[in-house]
Amino acid sequence: MEAESEPYVRLATLRTLHRVVADLNAARSLAGTLQAVVEGAVHGLGFDAAAVSLVRPDGDLVVAAVWELEESPMGGPSVLLGQVGSRESWDRLLGVSDHWGTLRFLPYDRGWAVASDIPRWIGDGPLPVYANDWHPADGLLAPMYSAGGDLLGVLSVDRPRSGKRPGAWTREALEMFSLQASIAIGNARLRAEMQRALARLEKEQQALRASEESFRQAFEYAPSGMAITELHGAGRGQLTRVNDALCRLLGRPRAVLRQQSFADLVHPEDRALLERTSAESGRAELRLSRRDGGYQWVCLRNSIVADAAEGPSFLLTHVEDIEDRKRHELQLAHRASHDALTGLPNGAELKARLARRLCAEPQPVGAAAGALTAEVGYPQPYAYPADSYSAHTAYEGLEGADPYAGPVHGYGPLEGGPLSGLGAGYGEHVHAVVPAEFGPGGEAWSAPFRSGPATPAEKGLAVLFCDLDGFKSINDRFGHNAGDSVLVEVARRLSGAVRDGDTVARLGGDEFVVLADGIGREEAKDLAHRLRNAIIPPMRIDGRAMRVGVSLGIGWAGCGMSIEEVLHTADERMYDEKRARGGAVRGARGERSHRRAG
Repeated sequence: MEAESEPYVRLATLRTLHRVVADLNAARSLAGTLQAVVEGAVHGLGFDAAAVSLVRPDGDLVVAAVWELEESPMGGPSVLLGQVGSRESWDRLLGVSDHWGTLRFLPYDRGWAVASDIPRWIGDGPLPVYANDWHPADGLLAPMYSAGGDLLGVLSVDRPRSGKRPGAWTREALEMFSLQASIAIGNARLRAEMQRALARLEKEQQALRASEESFRQAFEYAPSGMAITELHGAGRGQLTRVNDALCRLLGRPRAVLRQQSFADLVHPEDRALLERTSAESGRAELRLSRRDGGYQWVCLRNSIVADAAEGPSFLLTHVEDIEDRKRHELQLAHRASHDALTGLPNGAELKARLARRLCAEPQPVGAAAGALTAEVGYPQPYAYPADSYSAHTAYEGLEGADPYAGPVHGYGPLEGGPLSGLGAGYGEHVHAVVPAEFGPGGEAWSAPFRSGPATPAEKGLAVLFCDLDGFKSINDRFGHNAGDSVLVEVARRLSGAVRDGDTVARLGGDEFVVLADGIGREEAKDLAHRLRNAIIPPMRIDGRAMRVGVSLGIGWAGCGMSIEEVLHTADERMYDEKRARGGAVRGARGERSHRRAG
């Protein structure tokens, strides 16, 4: 290669080139082909180092093979293996390089064109003396393309053993070699794809031959419940096959289950969800009955198994036990909606209950309100949604009704009833109205001649705002632990003074709110009296007798009112009472004299 004008040298080079090309075609794998490329460039073309950067599926180029004639003490080009350069940077580099036919030469003084993300290694060779000498920072690149013109990769060679920049003969040899390398890499990729395709085909054939046995074992020995349901014929919906795990989960023998369907086992309130899930081949969380009469929370995942010729043939159902997760969700929901200290509903839950009770329609006015309420009747009292998610036996330790149950008290279909056809806001919702303070003739409802319970027209949703008096002094004198104990005892006393179905919530600090639905104004006053009498008796905390008072304000909630308006009204009524009794109400800046605790 050093005396390229001599014919015998060229002939020797052709023989070497023929040998390395034969090695390229002999490689059986893509990795072997890439390694043969870099070794051929070093041993057959007279370079000390070579590397192949291969185009990945995402378009970027990764250094896939490296070879060096003698290993450098600092690691040499091998340190580049696995490094990635972006396609954009490579295209820019190839574009600014000198074009030597299909080759690209980048002289050392154009190193600025090499982007930082392109893998590069510069050796410690001698600096050039003459213009044609090889510089350690020079680069010679041979792009390799497929038959369709797509870039496959780039062969980079470095440090020609002659110490000179390659002449015409070496360039032509490198071009021929890179062309053969492109063909070899393309063939190697094709072989790899064919091998993968053959492997997939063999695997599919094996899976097909063993599918029935595999399915039987997976079905029978699955740790969770499995069932097959007929989709056609007289047995449509019937369980034709169940596994032992499902029998254990529901406590029912296989023979009994095979005579039933999921529709026979599902909780009545979940039947519509089951039918929708079966039709959509989807997922649902619902309850199935056990042999002991209780219900088990499960997650059903349905898959429609179709025949290529006849279409859907049966439904494969995976039944997962989610009882523990549901219990955990219940506990988390309870913590999120209840005060950690007293166990009462917190402010967010209080507002949520008000939001569920009140609609956006303004309340009827005057006689219309009385006539409407009297005709429909008022819930006695309104049962607020549960403090827990489920009421079945697994959750007996947590109070509340089942949120998956039907309409709560205060809502419900009124087909053919007096509200039919009244439009949105009516129908299933019992309108909340603020009870009138005076009768039709101007007399007060609480006048002495009024006796007996309030009529439906006189009933509404009372909001009693309770603020403790003297609580701050207990906190300051005895500490926050004593204050917390007082709050817990107050919460217990308030809860014992209200009716079933009423809500006692801790709004924050020493403020509590009571919601009482379906009561009249006199009944609300009686309730406030009971609450006051429940709180004022002394309580024994840590061996000490402590006493707090309470200021109460009675507000009313009606449809069309905002939650903030409802609570603000009750709060102002409470402060009216506090002012009337001469208590401290506001600080120097208009702030409340007490501080929220907890």
